[in-house]
Amino acid sequence: MWQVRPEDVARENSAAGRRIFQFYFSCRLRYSSGIKSGTTIKFWGVRGSIPTPGRGTVRYGGNTTCIEVRIGDDIIILDAGTGLRLLGQSLLKEFKRQPLNLTLLISHTHWDHIQGLPFFAPIYDSRCRMRILGGEGARKGLVAALTGQMESSYFPVPFSKLPSNIEIEELREFNFAIGNTLVRAHRANHPGFCVGYRLFSPNGLICFFPDTEPRPGGDDRDMIDFIRDADVLILDSQYDHHEYHQHTGWGHGCVHDSVKLALRAGVKRLILFHHDPGHDDKTIDRFVRYARALVKKQHGKLRVDAAREGLTIKMNGKNSP
Repeated sequence: MWQVRPEDVARENSAAGRRIFQFYFSCRLRYSSGIKSGTTIKFWGVRGSIPTPGRGTVRYGGNTTCIEVRIGDDIIILDAGTGLRLLGQSLLKEFKRQPLNLTLLISHTHWDHIQGLPFFAPIYDSRCRMRILGGEGARKGLVAALTGQMESSYFPVPFSKLPSNIEIEELREFNFAIGNTLVRAHRANHPGFCVGYRLFSPNGLICFFPDTEPRPGGDDRDMIDFIRDADVLILDSQYDHHEYHQHTGWGHGCVHDSVKLALRAGVKRLILFHHDPGHDDKTIDRFVRYARALVKKQHGKLRVDAAREGLTIKMNGKNSP
């Protein structure tokens, strides 16, 4: 089996390295027997803070953060909000009695990013193997944060009784590999220990920052370098400019700053993410129009959309309705 070497990870940091590795990975996926090619992103939960079902959120959805990324044979899940429940049902329907090998990347352990885990059907199947990676949880660590919500005070089935094979690891290195996929983590500007992720696939670069706030004074040079030339940037854009100034320090971003950051970093496509629970579909539509107007004013080529449940992005440029 092909494995990513440490020197591969280091070389990926440069723009030239990214081009080399795009070719390198596409070739090895093409000529490795039994390994699928292609990269797909699917959104299962797009909301922040708390689930918001109702008539006003039907189009964009009310489930909290969860994204499925498939890169070749690798299935990578980004965060475990309530959207994880629907993803679990879909995976069991697709794979039926086949074993599942999954990796879950946790940005941080605030409730809206982990509350779907107890309702993720594959963890009740002994054929499922899941590796969970994330930063340290509040005070007692990642394991305690994830398993504590399944204690008897909150949930009827304890984590220790799950039949699946689950490994929970706190990030010690911010550069690592998942199968054939290079991954890098970066600290986000959010209360507690919170990270974003960069996934390097043969079809392009994906960056995911569900919870982050612009640095004071606009000093986001490290962030710009981290997301530079991303093909898809999924970014916390919870507020408009007025709302943001009422919530400074809460660890969330606004549409204006998201567009500004993406333009400076040369991002190709920006996905507005972590929708506020108080925002209905019409409000998010307004955010999208405002963001696109900002891009047009700057004569930019950035494409802007808002995340919605069911949205599927194929990295070959073809998107689902």
